[in-house]
Amino acid sequence: MSSSQPNATLYVKNLNDKVNKDELRTQLFALFTTYGRVIDVVASKTPKMRGQAFLVFSDLAGATSAMRACEGIVFYDKPMHIEYAKTKSYATLKKEDPNFVVPTSIHVQDIIQRLGGALSNEKRQRDVDRMDEDERESKREKTDDDEGEEMEIEDDEDSGAKPAKGAVPQVVHQPSARLLCTNLPQEVTDDVLSVLFQQYQGFQSTHVVPSPTPSATGQKCKMAQVLFDSPDMSTVAKEALDGFTLKKGWVMNVAYI
Repeated sequence: MSSSQPNATLYVKNLNDKVNKDELRTQLFALFTTYGRVIDVVASKTPKMRGQAFLVFSDLAGATSAMRACEGIVFYDKPMHIEYAKTKSYATLKKEDPNFVVPTSIHVQDIIQRLGGALSNEKRQRDVDRMDEDERESKREKTDDDEGEEMEIEDDEDSGAKPAKGAVPQVVHQPSARLLCTNLPQEVTDDVLSVLFQQYQGFQSTHVVPSPTPSATGQKCKMAQVLFDSPDMSTVAKEALDGFTLKKGWVMNVAYI
């Protein structure tokens, strides 16, 4: 499954096998796409592949950056272990050789097109909305003993004030320990945003909620509050990440609140 030989495909293990397969693929894509262009995500619930996944990048540089940045990151309550995959993926082989024919290729080609950007932005947004609806439906079916991470954060009174649903917190100009992130794509979760901010000293928590206003292009989006230990520490993160491109066409705005 894994190898020390550099490869544009990453082998990820020690994943939480209780997470819905579609949700897992969506969140892995959202997390790793910040480091390079992800052209395929392979995850299965079969006994042999349980708790594992493959992330296919368009180039080795993106795969290497993602591996170094995300190794050991806690993802759905479990630290991820990441290595180079032993063999090249069908998506990589197809990219290197246009004449390569993928065995039983109908399903694989559909994945490559969907994650590789061949579909229109409009259809891609519909796919995201449908996955979001599936995620909400799955969460409604969970028992009280198996609440999702976002519910746990909402119950945590020590994590600071949260942006209320339907309202955008008031932006201020003087440095503050709390930051407001806006223009976030639908795929972004607390796990994904934490990866960006936890590299800065003093990081405490993130809280992602739907934004009451659409993006500049009229698409549904999210916003988030990020809490730091002090205004000085939040300023370092703000200056580094204000204007950060989460994915093509989505530039994150960071302000004090």
